[in-house]
Amino acid sequence: MTPIAPLITSFLREHMPTEKGCSPHTCETYSHAFRLLFIFASARLETKPSQIYLEQIDAPLILEFLAHIESQRGNCAATRNGRLAAVKAFIRYVEFRVPSALAQVRQIHAIPAKRHDQTLVRHLTMEEIRAILNAPDIKTRLGIRDRAMLHLCFAGGLRVSELVGLPLENLSLQRTPGIRVLGKGRKERCLPLWKETAIDLRAWLAVRGAVPVPELFVNAEGGAMTRAGFEYILDKHARSAGTTCLSLTGRSVSQHQLRHSCALTLLKATRDIRKVALWLGHADIRTTEIYLRVDSSEKLEIVEAVMPPGLRRGRFTATDSLIASLLDPR
Repeated sequence: MTPIAPLITSFLREHMPTEKGCSPHTCETYSHAFRLLFIFASARLETKPSQIYLEQIDAPLILEFLAHIESQRGNCAATRNGRLAAVKAFIRYVEFRVPSALAQVRQIHAIPAKRHDQTLVRHLTMEEIRAILNAPDIKTRLGIRDRAMLHLCFAGGLRVSELVGLPLENLSLQRTPGIRVLGKGRKERCLPLWKETAIDLRAWLAVRGAVPVPELFVNAEGGAMTRAGFEYILDKHARSAGTTCLSLTGRSVSQHQLRHSCALTLLKATRDIRKVALWLGHADIRTTEIYLRVDSSEKLEIVEAVMPPGLRRGRFTATDSLIASLLDPR
């Protein structure tokens, strides 16, 4: 029997960040997936998580865990597939270090990802974006920070990890304002900024003050802004904006909706999906194609460009006297 604790520790602390070069955000996501798995396995096997053996994490248990997070935790199929991807990454790490587990490894690798509906991405209209950006009280320090943070998140189409982790040194407000973003896969990209966004950022820098952290945005105590902190700020101002923009009333607004709204704005302006992919930092342009399904402008051009078939028209002739009387009630 092989204890799993040393394997999972070396996988998360050495293999992923050092050998594979994964970002802290990816390591945190995988760590959360295993935390859920071991809590479930501990209850199912009636043992402490630290006393679980590798051989006990077999394919049937993984399948039960995946069914559990869907039925009990209410996770969607996409989240379920993400948890499965974390398990399979660990199993690939194990198969070279524990040869005796090869049969177990093959069975787990054979677990398929679950197909699911691909719904249209939810986004915000420009009127809704404007209402949210106008919600913070820019007469206060924190209101100035919130306006600048929300404005940059939308204008740059940033992921929340990119926004809260953006160092001050990666911001340039010289003749051509812009930011340098470190995105997924450690891929850097440079983004120019609107003049309006630069104005809000200059206002924030004027009141930011001396803080002990390198991040551009900080919380009320001067520490680095967290993901949860930004989500709280966005939710607060989205609810406040609902008083002036009725379409936001009672609506939950996520950071992804700001990112999706930026993507659709760029797509309508450039009509080039490749430029949108570069702006958002997508490694595969197929990821960006979801916005083509939302934007109806190109589909409308197709409809207008194609000549519809000429069809013969005529009036229905009623043979029944009752139907005929209904057609001409006089």
